[in-house]
Amino acid sequence: MRRSMAVAAVVVASLWGVTARAQTPAETLEKSLVVLETESWNAWKARDSAFFRKFLSDDHVEIQGGGIAGKSAVVAGVGSPGCVVKGFSLGQFKLTQFNENAAILTYHASQETECGGVAVPSPVWATSLYIMRDGRWQNAAYQQTKAAVPAPKS
Repeated sequence: MRRSMAVAAVVVASLWGVTARAQTPAETLEKSLVVLETESWNAWKARDSAFFRKFLSDDHVEIQGGGIAGKSAVVAGVGSPGCVVKGFSLGQFKLTQFNENAAILTYHASQETECGGVAVPSPVWATSLYIMRDGRWQNAAYQQTKAAVPAPKS
C-alpha cells in the first residue's frame, strides 16, 4: 500500500512538472525588475543612499515636482532626512521591453511620504526606465504622475 502511494505521488509530481508552464524571458525580466524596483522603495524608506549609488545609472534623470535631478542629487536626497517614508504599496506592474538592453516598468504606487513637511502626492503612476549596462539592469530615468482616479482593483 505504501509503495503504491509513493508511486502515485511520483506520477502526480511528474505530471505536474510536465504541465507546469515555463516563464517566458519577458516574464522573468518583469519579475526581476519588480524586485529591483521594490528594493529601491525599501532603500528610499531606509535612507540607503549606497543602494541608489549602485541602482542608478551615472546618467540617471529623475523628473520631480521641483524640476529635473541627476544621480548625485537623487543619492544626496535619499540619504538626507528631508523625506520621511512611513509606508507604501506597489502594484499593477507592466513591463514594456524595447530590446535586450532597454525596458520600462510602469506601475501604481500609494505612499505615505513627506518631504520638507509636505505630503508627497499619492496615489501615483510611476515609470522607471531600465538599461542593461555592465552586466546589470540600471535605472536610467524615473518619474511619478499623480493618479487622477484610484487604480482599479486587480
